[in-house]
Amino acid sequence: MHNTHIRNLACCILLAACKAAGAATLDGLLADYRTVSAEGRSTHVVDIDNDSLLLNRDDGFYTSGMRYTYTKTMERAGAATTFGWRFGQELYTASDIKLPPQLVGPPDHPYAGWLYGGFFREVSRADGTRTRFGIDLGCLGPCAGGDWTQTTLHRILRQPQPQGWSKQMRNEPGVVLYAEVAPVRWSPMANTDISPSLNGRFGNIFTDVGTGFVARAGQLNILPGKPAFYGFLRADARAVAYNATLQGGYFSKNNPHTVDPKRFVGEAEAGVAWNRGAFGARMSIVRRSNEIRELANSIGAQNYLRLQFSYAP
Repeated sequence: MHNTHIRNLACCILLAACKAAGAATLDGLLADYRTVSAEGRSTHVVDIDNDSLLLNRDDGFYTSGMRYTYTKTMERAGAATTFGWRFGQELYTASDIKLPPQLVGPPDHPYAGWLYGGFFREVSRADGTRTRFGIDLGCLGPCAGGDWTQTTLHRILRQPQPQGWSKQMRNEPGVVLYAEVAPVRWSPMANTDISPSLNGRFGNIFTDVGTGFVARAGQLNILPGKPAFYGFLRADARAVAYNATLQGGYFSKNNPHTVDPKRFVGEAEAGVAWNRGAFGARMSIVRRSNEIRELANSIGAQNYLRLQFSYAP
């Protein structure tokens, strides 16, 4: 699939998500935001991704991700409308963080940090369908603080110090528009469901399109915040037009180390989710396929642990 086709598909998914979520006009979106902000229920969510949490002391590629999200959710007419604000940081390193800078180079993963904040709107309906669209603004490179975050965390945990941050990607401001549409929900038997989806991102940091599904079994919740306890399996495949954590910022020059991305990559996640009253938690293991074209799949694939904790006062 050509890069132009991927970008066009990403734009189509963004437009479809905006239309399906009812954001017909800016005035209507602002009015809805004011209503939900004034009357909706608040939720605080913390997400942590880390490969070292699997206790194998592995550390490389997508090595860490941390995100805080604050949402306001309001139920009406058989649907829940959510407006959310999020702030996060993602860290990417070479396959072995103990390698000195002079030994870090293709086809290994470049060092890169992505620091961002954003806003999104999501509509979850009683029939299990869902739409989300949003925007993230941030920066790639030393401005993202990846060197300080990983060095400090490893010092606290008494883990080996990363050596290659001096060869990380150059600074570049970033804008990423994103959307997801889950157009149908199937329930093949009691206490189970399957929800396929389409997703896309468009910007100078990430541009890709994907499709996947989530299968759940247990005590299910259709609308967010309801009591739930279930196991889940998620699978996703995407076509990549641009990935700045591998290729450098779209507009930056003279990056010390870049590689070409694979055009088709995948991810699988299996875990459990729980929600009762004001508290919720999720724990899962994620398997991400190799993302670097010239790197062997047996080397480039990775596993990491994903944790999520939520509180709705």
